[in-house]
Amino acid sequence: MIVYGVALLSGCLVLGMLIGESIGVALNVDANVGGVGIAMIFLVLASNSKKFKALTEGAAGNGIKFWSAMYIPIVVAMAARQDVAGATEGGILAVVAGVAAVAVSFALVPVLSKVGNRKTIEKD
Repeated sequence: MIVYGVALLSGCLVLGMLIGESIGVALNVDANVGGVGIAMIFLVLASNSKKFKALTEGAAGNGIKFWSAMYIPIVVAMAARQDVAGATEGGILAVVAGVAAVAVSFALVPVLSKVGNRKTIEKD
């Protein structure tokens, strides 16, 4: 029943994009201002809401959980694409800063993994 997760994701995305476009028009900016982030907030709120409790149980719940989990990496990939396009136009300093941020993030993965494992072991 992944279809319910897709339907919830689609509704949140449409609503978030409409609000983002409205904010852009209100600020006189020719862009969507935060629409994807607003959609992510709506998805988190909706998937944890009591109104959607019946949808979040059983097979339908698996679809909603799947798309809730997939949405964040998708948003990060979309944002990264925009950042790379802006960085290449911004000059070498922007590219160096982006590469440094990615290198630090990769370096912190093992550290954060160990911290997460310690908390799991302590709870057991």
